Amino acid sequence: MSHLALTGKWDAGYLGPVPHDSSYYAKCMLGGVLAYGITHVGLAPLDVAKCKYKGLSSGLATLIREEGQTGIWKRFGPTFVGYSLQGMLKYRLYEVFKDQYMNLAGEELSNKYKPAIWLAGSASADVFADIVLCPLEMTKVKIPTSPSGTFPTALGAALAEMSKTKVETRYPFGSLVPLWSRQIRLRLLHPCSTEPKEFYAKTIQLGVTFASGYLAGVVCAIVSHPADSIVSLMGKTANKGKSIGTIASETGFAALAAKGLGTRVLMIIGTLTGFQWWIYDSFKASVGLGTTGGK
Repeated sequence: MSHLALTGKWDAGYLGPVPHDSSYYAKCMLGGVLAYGITHVGLAPLDVAKCKYKGLSSGLATLIREEGQTGIWKRFGPTFVGYSLQGMLKYRLYEVFKDQYMNLAGEELSNKYKPAIWLAGSASADVFADIVLCPLEMTKVKIPTSPSGTFPTALGAALAEMSKTKVETRYPFGSLVPLWSRQIRLRLLHPCSTEPKEFYAKTIQLGVTFASGYLAGVVCAIVSHPADSIVSLMGKTANKGKSIGTIASETGFAALAAKGLGTRVLMIIGTLTGFQWWIYDSFKASVGLGTTGGK
């Protein structure tokens, strides 16, 4: 299609197979809900084991033995709602910011500095998406890190308890800074790895989406793991009232960077990158929007 808007001016919103209008952005929101909600809920048992125990296999076995099937799914509510909302905003805002930044830069600079614009769009989107996620992420972390039976697991009751104890839990935005540190760094490689595939056939584009997201996830997991560890540690009763700096100092950088990394790499490279982008691009292709970075 033409790269020109009706005014005759070059417009990034007209680079793809369909115009980037309100309908396009709304469909991107739905794709984000599917991509984030499904993958995070599917990996919720591994996430619970990561927060409570040292080893993945032994942790899952212990969790099931002590709390049964209910224990591995007790974070379903805040996980599904929180990450569905984050995905909804993340993917819509990524598309919006990317178009806006390209239009601000103009055609020549947009072509020259595409990766930088993709990075800026992704980081900008995460700033706002993480604000919405933060209260639910804090609740999600608090549920498994509390002794069994001392904290409600139902979503509404858990949110109410977090609000009631907000002085000690720092709810709703006490974890926002480490969350930004984790999520923004985690997502920076994604657009650079999933965007540049316009010259491939549609089926190849979806394969590139998954493979590139998978590989990017390995690097992202390593880079963002210390911040993820901080987010998890802030929810533990033993760290109540402690600052981020104090928790980091007491834990040590080596432990922050390495403890639980294997479990997190397994989670992220399998789903939270590859499958997220594959689901998102598959949805976009199925509704006629084309894949991200494709034609």
